[in-house]
Amino acid sequence: MPKMKSKRAAAKRFRVLGSGKIKCRKANRSHLLSNRSKKRKKNLASQGYVDETQEHQVRRMLPYSF
Repeated sequence: MPKMKSKRAAAKRFRVLGSGKIKCRKANRSHLLSNRSKKRKKNLASQGYVDETQEHQVRRMLPYSF
């Protein structure tokens, strides 16, 4: 059986940590930042994690990263 391919879009957006959690970037941080508060922008800059309800879907897209 040939190797499974990972979804390249998902591979560029998610990283799996040693603890098994999946790290991702938070949304709303790309443009139109002038009308957002410093506090909100600082919070968006920190890393986020994929929610437990969505982890199964991300793991299916990245078959060999676990």
